[in-house]
Amino acid sequence: MMLGEEPVVRTPWFRVGLADVELPDGRRIDHYLFRLPPVVLTAMQDDQDRVLLILRYRFIPGTWGWELPSGLADPAEDFAAAAARETLKETGWEPERPELLLRLEVSAGLTDSVHHVYRSSRARQRGEPGFETVRMEWFPLGDLSAMISSGEIRAASTSAAVLMIGSAPPPR
Repeated sequence: MMLGEEPVVRTPWFRVGLADVELPDGRRIDHYLFRLPPVVLTAMQDDQDRVLLILRYRFIPGTWGWELPSGLADPAEDFAAAAARETLKETGWEPERPELLLRLEVSAGLTDSVHHVYRSSRARQRGEPGFETVRMEWFPLGDLSAMISSGEIRAASTSAAVLMIGSAPPPR
């Protein structure tokens, strides 16, 4: 149980706190935690059972990988609308009627970050990809598991989402 939290660092993208925690056995420890805004992702699936992914360079691990379009959301905004906005901004494609596919706690031992993954089976191309997108491609759903195994898809939320798509009926 968390008994209290003192702020350590605050930025526009995250906050760091030091928590006073009581463990189930009664011991008390100090534990750092990272407070992050919600992340929204969109898995767009077309009528040929393909999913749109973007190639991203992630400088922290120094790796390239295919990912679902994503971005940060304000905790007070509609997450489906935020997911559609971020997808349009990054890809030029606007998902229609995104539906929640899953919510993921990405590292519950360190952060309160929750990734909200939306799914859409219809999208309209309304523009060009944004500056963050160096390449995007529609991949057959059947290829995605092998792309995870080979390391072409590295992001945990993208991996979970594309594996879920194969087991959940498409949205109407």
